[in-house]
Amino acid sequence: MPEIILHYIWEHCLWAGFAQQTTDGRSVEILSVGEHNRDAGPDYSHARIRIDGKEWVGNVEIHVSSGDWVKHRHHLDPAYDNIILHVVRTVDKPVYNSRGELIPQCELNYPGDKDYLSDLFVSAQQMDSAISRIGCAEQLIHDPELITAGWRKTLLNKRLECKKASIDRLLEITKGSWEHALYISLARNFGFHTNSLPFEQLAINTPLSYLQKHRNSLFQLTALLMGQAGLIKEKFSLTPMDPSIWKHARMRPQNSPELRIRQFAQLLYQSESLLSKILDTNDLKDLISLFEFRETNVPPLGRSSIDILLINTVIPYKYAYAKRHNAHWDAFAMMEQIPAENNSIIRQWRVLGQEVKNAADTQALLHLYQNYCQHHECINCEVGYQIFQDKQLKLF
Repeated sequence: MPEIILHYIWEHCLWAGFAQQTTDGRSVEILSVGEHNRDAGPDYSHARIRIDGKEWVGNVEIHVSSGDWVKHRHHLDPAYDNIILHVVRTVDKPVYNSRGELIPQCELNYPGDKDYLSDLFVSAQQMDSAISRIGCAEQLIHDPELITAGWRKTLLNKRLECKKASIDRLLEITKGSWEHALYISLARNFGFHTNSLPFEQLAINTPLSYLQKHRNSLFQLTALLMGQAGLIKEKFSLTPMDPSIWKHARMRPQNSPELRIRQFAQLLYQSESLLSKILDTNDLKDLISLFEFRETNVPPLGRSSIDILLINTVIPYKYAYAKRHNAHWDAFAMMEQIPAENNSIIRQWRVLGQEVKNAADTQALLHLYQNYCQHHECINCEVGYQIFQDKQLKLF
């Protein structure tokens, strides 16, 4: 059964009238299923559950089997520490949060008619906007291997080429300066999607040469960037940005633009010749260490944030530099060493039965969704073409 059907059953209360209990025999009353979260983090927030008469308010995570909890690395992620109930179709192991605390689990009890559940798939597709854009979703549910390993590798290569094209455009803007282009690209990715455009504008408005004059003072670097961002009173002879372009709504404190700017300043402060270090380093642990802060009061970047910077900045730059200089560098191998990303699009691919082991998988699937599924480019997709060919054969 696809996970999306469990979401549909949970959200539309199709479990009503069926007794629910935890795997250790405690009664479960579902008072509120909570709010469906389509961003990173637990599936449902603000749920209300009564377990053995005691009411709990918090998050609910849903999986086909309890083993998916570990597969998705939730046992290492503090964002999942407030799970009050792990709802599954099948329990095959106990699960724990990052503090080592046992999470209550419930094998959801619901109508068991196979035809009825099969019919839910269409409704579930309509419920989920991301999956509704994947035209071959129903075929993939029955045959996940329609997306072949070869097609994934081609998609990853296409994504790297797109990132290389963006770097080439930055090199034109910066008159061939790889260091300046890296600075702008790194700033953009410090915005972590939500504030990527304001961060990029901050870097463009704040010349790298100006920052380098102050790189021996973390205080000066931070004040310059915060002032240019319009987030503190400007003390330099530069034109600050309009502070209203920065997004703060529905944002965790660790993702606030103020903290990200302080972290960016810390990276610039401690990372002289960052470009050459990135280009000269091929060991993943050494690359990670470049983004680990030393002797600072600034909260460190989390491993998942460092991974995003590696995926979206470091690896594309090493790839683009190698291509420009006709050198061989295996970006695929390094992507395979980085854990899989966790976002709403990747979670939908998981629902459709796609195996997601590392960043090479997630980058390929993101490219497939964003460049084919969203634009209905099915005939140009290996999967869509294969389905089309199968249908043609059946007609003759």
